[in-house]
Amino acid sequence: MTQTLNDLPTPSLILDRSRLLNNIARMQARAAALKVQLRPHLKTAKSAMVAELAVGKAGAITVSTLAEAEYFAKAGFRDITYAVPIAPQKLEQVAAIMNGGVDLKIITDHPAVAQAIAEKGQALGITFSTMIKIDSGLGRAGIPPDSALLLPLANALSQPGSRLAGVLTHAGHSYDAKSTADIERIAEEERLAVVTAATRLREAGFACPIVSVGSTPTALFAKHLDGVTEMRPGNFVFFDLFQAGLGTCAMEDVAVSVLATVVAHHPGRNHVLIDAGGLALSKDTGANKNAPGTGYGRVCRPEAALPLPGLSIHDVHQEHGLVGGPKAAPVDFASYPPGSRLRVLPNHSCMTGAMYDRYFVIDPAQAGGAILAEWDRVNGW
Repeated sequence: MTQTLNDLPTPSLILDRSRLLNNIARMQARAAALKVQLRPHLKTAKSAMVAELAVGKAGAITVSTLAEAEYFAKAGFRDITYAVPIAPQKLEQVAAIMNGGVDLKIITDHPAVAQAIAEKGQALGITFSTMIKIDSGLGRAGIPPDSALLLPLANALSQPGSRLAGVLTHAGHSYDAKSTADIERIAEEERLAVVTAATRLREAGFACPIVSVGSTPTALFAKHLDGVTEMRPGNFVFFDLFQAGLGTCAMEDVAVSVLATVVAHHPGRNHVLIDAGGLALSKDTGANKNAPGTGYGRVCRPEAALPLPGLSIHDVHQEHGLVGGPKAAPVDFASYPPGSRLRVLPNHSCMTGAMYDRYFVIDPAQAGGAILAEWDRVNGW
């Protein structure tokens, strides 16, 4: 018997395959137009099925945890970048993954860590492939492209036990952009930062085969990526309400949502209570910056993941979501009886997905509300 949305436990994470495939095709076309390799950041999807659709099993991917690296390696992926600065204590785990036939690249921006990488590589009889993290304006990690540390880092990473694989940056501050022109400017700053660092390295005699940029907004709005070899957007596979507010996608592109059940009415407080709260939806409210009133997510009918006018999650507790609220228009309680289902579009799909171990895959264009598949995802570190 075919399962439908009405048969699922709640909360559940729903993935619209048609929207996913459209989003992937859009970014594949961007990478081709920009003449760079697409190395998607799988910290959003954390799913081997999504990765395979995006680049195939022979493709290059990016991860944010070593648990992800192990999961994707087990699924057959062999070209992986771990894009979080490495802690020396994790190098033996990296080596174990590499010894399984994986080209696992790591990153650092610290001279002591660079030295530890080379020393551990020598001790283990392995050569770590390491990239230097460049700060292109986010101010979170990395060194400026003109930093005096760049060449000493390159030298430390070129000793026995380590190989300098290239430079990498992430323009996460593009999420604070106010306009398309602003995103275009940040994209050029991102590109220029890594290209400048790569040029300095090559002029000093170091090979710099990989020049890597990231961020969904800059990947979509960069005018060109001359001098760059790859891009690592991640959120694009699903998008979310933040991206819709930023202008990088339409509401019809948001591919994930949370299925919830109405459990109570509170007319005196003008809210409907659902069984999806802060854990199921996340407490990220960043989307409100560009779209005030979004709350903790926009509410949809289960059969059509497009927001209902004026309905959002105005408050959350651990397992409770409050739809409507004192500042909202009067809620039509008769339309949402206890036991009925709603779907919630997430503010930040990466964060929302973190509590779930699977996607329930649908394709309304082909199969209505039928559940076509369950795709696993990896969590933890």
